[in-house]
Amino acid sequence: MSVKPIRRRALADADVQDALRYYVEQDAPQAALAFIDAIEQALAHIQRHPATGSSRCAHALDLPGLRHWGCKKFPYLVFYVEHPDYIDVWRILHEQRDIPAWLQQDN
Repeated sequence: MSVKPIRRRALADADVQDALRYYVEQDAPQAALAFIDAIEQALAHIQRHPATGSSRCAHALDLPGLRHWGCKKFPYLVFYVEHPDYIDVWRILHEQRDIPAWLQQDN
């Protein structure tokens, strides 16, 4: 089984920073650390099994190849596209966001 490298777009990194800022403002440093762990676990899963992510948004938004995978214990979804030699992580968004609008920002 090959493991593809992850390339996170700037907006994906900004999404993570926004979530961390929220947890810190809520005085929940343990939640912030657990969130980072959940993101890392989701990315590791995607690296090993990129085809297991849902393609529901790809069909709805007409973005071929777009998939998403959820973070355990946190309401966040990692949106990505698999390429032959890497995984392109577009966004890491809260499930309650307007997903189509947020994804169109960087398309």
